[in-house]
Amino acid sequence: MMGDFTHPHFAEPRWLWLAVLAPLGVLALHRYAAWQRGRQWARFAPAAAAGALAAAHRRGRRGLKEALLLLAAAAVGLALARPQWGETADTTRALGEDLMFVLDCSRSMLAADVAPDRLGRAKFAILDYVQRQAGGRVGLVAFAGDAFLQCPLTFDYDAFREALLAVDEHTIPVGGTDLGRALDEAALGLEKNARRKSIILLTDGEDLENAGVTKAKALAEKGVVVYAIGVGTAAGSIIRVTNEQGFPETVRDPAGQEVRSRLDEPTLAAIAQATHGSYHPLGAVGEGLAAVRRQIAVGGEGAGAARERKSGVERFHVPVAALVVLLVVESLVGTRRKVRQIEAPAT
Repeated sequence: MMGDFTHPHFAEPRWLWLAVLAPLGVLALHRYAAWQRGRQWARFAPAAAAGALAAAHRRGRRGLKEALLLLAAAAVGLALARPQWGETADTTRALGEDLMFVLDCSRSMLAADVAPDRLGRAKFAILDYVQRQAGGRVGLVAFAGDAFLQCPLTFDYDAFREALLAVDEHTIPVGGTDLGRALDEAALGLEKNARRKSIILLTDGEDLENAGVTKAKALAEKGVVVYAIGVGTAAGSIIRVTNEQGFPETVRDPAGQEVRSRLDEPTLAAIAQATHGSYHPLGAVGEGLAAVRRQIAVGGEGAGAARERKSGVERFHVPVAALVVLLVVESLVGTRRKVRQIEAPAT
């Protein structure tokens, strides 16, 4: 309300210089114009005629017009400085924080010790997490022997879902499992100035490059927190893939023995501990991700948490209205005298 004059201030005080310098500039232009006008009269009109021309204008009116223009110039600076007085309370809801999911799509994730297989189970759990999330952006990094930002941070959950469902064992052509490279790619995809930087890593923990814990320690110094989710079982399972002819076959080592992939919980727990995060097994119905969601909600303000923010009431329209009025009045003020008020010069 206009009657509430509490907490008067300028939201953009850096523009106040214009309220001072603009009138000085206008005044300087007026003085220069008057000087030029006098020179022209002296050059092209006799002294008597110049006196008559000068008498045809009212100096008081000209001074009034000049003052109105000076005030109008000052009003421009005041409007840009955004004067505010009074307060208004806005109740908003926190959008939640950014989350970067890091999904292992190496061949070991095709092991069927969880249904339908590790990769499928992890994808279903991520979809469930995002559907239950109240707000915030989500992103996705897929990795195997290399890592790729499959989906940048976005509020478009449908686009995220499409990117997630497109991930399979062929998404990353480089074989192997490099947890360090995956964590590094995920950290690059997060906002550098974010208050909290959270990564949710879903993998069976097989780190063939042995770089995961080292990279996690480095990221911890940058404020990144990693929540590790173990996908699979300690007993493990053989890995079956589809060959070039379209038939399923078992993955074997160079000696011809079947490769059995097992969940490496110690490595994942070490990564989480290094970043002050936590480790959880995924579970049959995604209990691990549910636990992470509760931790993130407790650690932050909580997704969708209501909060009240007070802000000043914008009053820039007051100097803008004054500017319009001043310009209109200035245009209506005439400086010429009526013909009968002008005395003829002596002959």
